[in-house]
Amino acid sequence: MIAGKSVWLMVVGMLVAGSVTGQRTKTQLQKEKERRQAEIRDTERILEETSEQKKASVGELSALNQRILQQEELIRGIKGEIGLLDQDIRDNNDLISSMEQDLNQLKDEYRKMLLAAQRSSGKIDQILFLFSAHSFDQMAMRLRYFEHYGAVRRDQTRAIRSIQQLLGAQVRQTKIIKDNKGVLLAEEENENQQLTKLKNQQRDLVRTLQQQEIRLRREYENTKKAIARLDQQIEAIIREEIARAEREARKRATAKKAPTVRTDAAVVLSSSFEENKKKLPWPTSGFVSQHFGLQNHPVLRGIVINNDGINIQTQRDAKVKCVFQGKVSTVGFTEGIGKLVIVNHGDYFTVYSGLRDVYVTTGQEVSTLQEIGQLNTNFEGFSELRFLIFKSTQPVDPQMWLSSVR
Repeated sequence: MIAGKSVWLMVVGMLVAGSVTGQRTKTQLQKEKERRQAEIRDTERILEETSEQKKASVGELSALNQRILQQEELIRGIKGEIGLLDQDIRDNNDLISSMEQDLNQLKDEYRKMLLAAQRSSGKIDQILFLFSAHSFDQMAMRLRYFEHYGAVRRDQTRAIRSIQQLLGAQVRQTKIIKDNKGVLLAEEENENQQLTKLKNQQRDLVRTLQQQEIRLRREYENTKKAIARLDQQIEAIIREEIARAEREARKRATAKKAPTVRTDAAVVLSSSFEENKKKLPWPTSGFVSQHFGLQNHPVLRGIVINNDGINIQTQRDAKVKCVFQGKVSTVGFTEGIGKLVIVNHGDYFTVYSGLRDVYVTTGQEVSTLQEIGQLNTNFEGFSELRFLIFKSTQPVDPQMWLSSVR
């Protein structure tokens, strides 16, 4: 019966542990896949809007680049699912092999048992064996032996049937897994074809944009000047806000004849903002079309862009939300970009520019995820939010503060 026990231990060990950890991983991959597909649908809508324009644009290229990245992530996820199925198939094959070995061992033991029984077969032999006992106790012991022997044979028969049933179930399960793998392989092939198509579009679009270098350089210079004006405006507003807070603190200190300190509310707000690093909600939907810091222009050679924030390309006329509670410092306007809102969070400031409509006013208290405006459609025909975070007058990378989950 050792073989039968080893089978059950293996079944429990591999199927129970494997089903818990393996299923958790499969569920995670499936959720990630669904998230990627939702992001792809959003990017497709943005790409469709930019493609409607008569002229090729950097915005269209940004959307296409993002779509390619998402497609590559989707394919990596499918490969991960296939890898898990391959592991399941290997585990099942190992289990089937062990079951077959144990089944053969059980059958061999059962065959030997039957041969032994045949040698001493017959009711008369059994009766003679019983009554040849030297004492009643010995007779009772021989009777129990026959009963135990019969029970062992019945147990052996049940064990063989159970393992045969388990073996059949594992074979059927392996076939289902192989069928699922076949579906995923076909899906991977389709997605790879789609990736090739997207990369061909990207190549053609880059070629078209390179042929329009004079126009692109002119548009870049105009945008660069507008952003410089915006950055100067933001810096002046933040410096004035800091100076005003210091003046108010000095007034309170003079009235109370106490050291100059910030208000308790400002300290609490700053601390609360810092505690939410990497947890802040995104101000709008879409994708990051331009990251924080230095980066090469996507088309024009030799041009390096320095961004104090991030650009989020989104669907046309999308709404913008405040990422954290605070007080509106300024509602302003920058030629070539649009309206902007600056929100004070104690030591921190968040900036939202590129708006067409603004729903808040200077001095207004705002809450997390409150809608503060609607994006403008720029000269290239798409909507893009320029989002910045400052600690005092120092810009910080917004992506280090925003949640990884949209």
